[in-house]
Amino acid sequence: MTVALLSLEMYLPMSQSLKDKRMVLRRLKDRLKAFNVSVAEVAHQDVWQRAGLCVVTVASADDVAEQTLATVLKEVERLEPGLVTRSQVEYLR
Repeated sequence: MTVALLSLEMYLPMSQSLKDKRMVLRRLKDRLKAFNVSVAEVAHQDVWQRAGLCVVTVASADDVAEQTLATVLKEVERLEPGLVTRSQVEYLR
């Protein structure tokens, strides 16, 4: 069993308020539910134009978890191109 964590740092230049930011993040979270992952905003909650998201998946093997998180990252880039400034994958065993 593998637990994998994808950490994303995002820059949201179009956000002019926390409401704008929440709208973007809610849309992302709703779309990522289709990949059977858990998503949470974990950093920069009070900053309008920055967001820190974590995406977690549980899989039977490392390669399955890696493939799931790669697909999630591609979907985030497709939905909101150019907003991800940093991404990192960690495995918890």
